[in-house]
Amino acid sequence: MSAPHPAPHPAPRNRPTPDTATVVIRWACFTCALVPLVLVWSGTSVAGAISATLGLSAVTWACRALLRQAERGAARSANRNRPVCPARSGEAGTGAHGGGRIGGANTPVD
Repeated sequence: MSAPHPAPHPAPRNRPTPDTATVVIRWACFTCALVPLVLVWSGTSVAGAISATLGLSAVTWACRALLRQAERGAARSANRNRPVCPARSGEAGTGAHGGGRIGGANTPVD
């Protein structure tokens, strides 16, 4: 009698990596909604809870703007440091498609 074969494992799914700035902002918005409820539940006045919520919201949106600006700067820096393909930059290369002489109207050709 042979041993039973194990069930095949499903292929791993290729999930895109989550945008960390978006995750941070979502959690910050969640806490901005949760804090006033906790404050009112613990006995703080409604006006105090509202002012705390406004302050947290302002800080959250300022942080969001700074995160997005940092992401744009990192993307620009990554693009600046990436080597440029000579065929796309207009430079003639020595490969299969580059180099060679191109004759103009007044240029003698051998």
